[in-house]
Amino acid sequence: MKKQFAIFLVAVFALGLCVPRLFGQASGTVKGVARDASGNPVADGIVVWVNMDNGQKYTLKTNKKGEYFSLGLSPGKYTVTLFRNADDLKANKELDHVKGFQVNLDENTLDFDVKKETEDALKGKGVSAEQAKQMQEQQEKAKKETNTVKALNDKLTAAATAAQGGDFDTAIAALNDANQLDPSRDLIWFKLGDYYRQSAVKQTDKAEKDKRLASAIDSYNKAIQLKQAAPAEKDPAAAAKTLSAYYNNLADAQSKAGKIDDAVKTYALAAQADPTQAAQAYFNTGAVLTNAGRVDDAIAAFDKCIAADPNKAEAYYQKGVNLLGKATLQGDKTIPAPGTVESLQKYLELAPTGPNAQSAKDLLASIGAPVETSFGKKKATSKK
Repeated sequence: MKKQFAIFLVAVFALGLCVPRLFGQASGTVKGVARDASGNPVADGIVVWVNMDNGQKYTLKTNKKGEYFSLGLSPGKYTVTLFRNADDLKANKELDHVKGFQVNLDENTLDFDVKKETEDALKGKGVSAEQAKQMQEQQEKAKKETNTVKALNDKLTAAATAAQGGDFDTAIAALNDANQLDPSRDLIWFKLGDYYRQSAVKQTDKAEKDKRLASAIDSYNKAIQLKQAAPAEKDPAAAAKTLSAYYNNLADAQSKAGKIDDAVKTYALAAQADPTQAAQAYFNTGAVLTNAGRVDDAIAAFDKCIAADPNKAEAYYQKGVNLLGKATLQGDKTIPAPGTVESLQKYLELAPTGPNAQSAKDLLASIGAPVETSFGKKKATSKK
């Protein structure tokens, strides 16, 4: 009896030893190494295994070496997708995928080598290894450029939002951060110059105002240097207009800093860069010289403005105002300088309801000149 009982226990024990082995054979293990298009390990990547028969999903993560490993995948065919990170997984932005990979019992290895796969695919199309390398480098460069542009645009947007709210310090900080990312973008330097210039006029401390204007001038000069050194653009007219705008704002900063001669020279460069904007550049020159009390130079600038755009009404008005400063007295009578009356009358002809229309009429009356709004027009001759 005892002998039979012992045999029974041995049989049960033997059966017990078989049970774990049977369970272990019901699933397999998977492992592999993931490398990106540059041949670098995909650290902290995501590898998603989806059973094509029952939809069961396994989400695995790579380590710093790009390695992944997992137990317990049921046998069957799988679609396996590699993602660079969790954000790319959410956006369904895959690096690579394999469809129909068979998982068997025991160990299964699936490596991802995006670089090698790309090279193999190109070889099949007759592309040499050197050509494949160049294409890969171009792709990496394009990808890097896309990421950089996005980051810079985010900084520009943040700066513009802050500046619109009057927070120029935050705007300046955002663009200084942008220049740390990439200091080769002329637009970033130009907008930085704008925010330094716009914030300068709000400063009550002269030293701080001067400091910001100096920073504005430096930023504009950097923008201009980068723009001039850039490759030729597809739209030369647009490029010329942009460069002219850079010069124009630089000149404004220079004038605010009291650098009048520098401002005059820079406005001339703005006119030269884009002749279609020359009239405005010369008008701005005249305004700066008027504020500096340099009457003759201001009149000459307004003449250049009028030559570039004969219909720019404000140029005639400002010229007339400057000419009034050259009036003389004969007894108690004011004798206006030649061209004064004609300039003010021309303004009224072009802008009879303009912002300075009443002022022009008052000035003409003060020197005893008539108000004529048909200046420059030929009078109709009556038929006999």
